[in-house]
Amino acid sequence: MNTHTAVSAPALTRFAQDLLSTAGVSDAKAATVARLLVLTDMMQRHTHGVALIPLYLDQLRNNLMAKDGEPEMVKDTGATIVWDGHYLPGLWLVDKALNLAFERVPELGVVTFAIRRSHHIACLAALVKQATDKGYVAILATSDPSGKFVAPFGGRDPVMTPNPFAIGYPGTQGPVLVDISASITTVSMARTKAAAGVEFDYPWLMDNQGNPTTDPRVLEQTTPRGSLMLLGGAEYGHKGFGLALMVEALTQGLSGQGRLDAPNRWGGNVFLQVLDPQAFAGTDSFLSQMDFIGDACRASSPAKDGGMVRLPGDQAARNIARAQSEGIRLSEATLGKLAACAETLGVAPLLAA
Repeated sequence: MNTHTAVSAPALTRFAQDLLSTAGVSDAKAATVARLLVLTDMMQRHTHGVALIPLYLDQLRNNLMAKDGEPEMVKDTGATIVWDGHYLPGLWLVDKALNLAFERVPELGVVTFAIRRSHHIACLAALVKQATDKGYVAILATSDPSGKFVAPFGGRDPVMTPNPFAIGYPGTQGPVLVDISASITTVSMARTKAAAGVEFDYPWLMDNQGNPTTDPRVLEQTTPRGSLMLLGGAEYGHKGFGLALMVEALTQGLSGQGRLDAPNRWGGNVFLQVLDPQAFAGTDSFLSQMDFIGDACRASSPAKDGGMVRLPGDQAARNIARAQSEGIRLSEATLGKLAACAETLGVAPLLAA
């Protein structure tokens, strides 16, 4: 049985930053990446939190993630910006893009980024929350032009990545944070289950013969590999296919770089749009409308006795509050991998809360 240990958010943030800084990431970038990974763990999205650090350290060791530098400006019209990220840390790149958007959006109303050759951007909900905390709406999507884990609807050869996308918007009771992908599950979750020798409860993958399966190890096959099932499954996967193509268009078509260029390293293309409700019908009108639908959803009679309706983001807010008071509960598997990284780098060990 996998046990968990609680660690404080400040201690985990310092520890994560120390690991990244010691590995050569500049201090400012390491601080941003650490802060956002820990926020992700506070939200209990643990597959995309500090559990990613060993993977990031491996990328740094092999010069596949850039340690320092700035994005290259490809085009800037004021309201639209295209960057080449040169494989800089993805969380830092998107955070930098958000901050530039925050400077421009009060005047322009809408600011849109297309970023090519970013590195992995981890949890999208943690990033769009940076905008909702300032009263803005944010839309974020990413794809990896080098990855092939999702077959098109009607096919069995993997062509795309899960292509996650998110929207965050403010509300009086807290932000709504929608973070989903075009596939039913993610590569990280499949790898986590495969490493633990655990199958999915439902057939969320497809083997290399096109058969639905619960076995996450089909992603490890290479001759040929299986794939993640599209959102909608075997019957309605055309819906997930459409969403996946939408993300491909926003992240690769608009950035001008993608699968056509056949990159061979882990990365991410990113679409980011920040909208100021004040530039439309006004912030007060926006909050009134979205509060009304939110309250109506929460007041809907539960489908099952003892159940409840919650909006995306409600549980994350409760999880963050709990983590602030009780610490972040990390699995022993994750703590063990982080401890091994610390020993290798000569970083002081992480202490329990």
